[in-house]
Amino acid sequence: MQADEPLEEWARRRAERQAASTGKQRAVPLGDGPHRGAHVGPSAPRAIEEWTGTEWAVVGVAEDLAAAKALLYPPPPAQEKPAEWDRPVLGKRRGRHRKPTSAEEQDR
Repeated sequence: MQADEPLEEWARRRAERQAASTGKQRAVPLGDGPHRGAHVGPSAPRAIEEWTGTEWAVVGVAEDLAAAKALLYPPPPAQEKPAEWDRPVLGKRRGRHRKPTSAEEQDR
């Protein structure tokens, strides 16, 4: 908070930050001892937690690191390629943007 900033402005910015982070999820290894990096003990079960805006709440349990990653980072949906639109069949003539040959000029 800045010294000359009104309390209402600070509270609004804080609420926006909390709202933006609400719903974020993380996987926490379950086990004895201090919390360590996610890569330590990849076969250990993981608690899936979700940020409520004020605290982390457990929303599920995954059997290992691979299962936790599959829950937290699902693959993006496959995008279907748009169907090829029907193009008109091009004849043997030259397009309008091309300079006509001398034979074509005589036909006109």
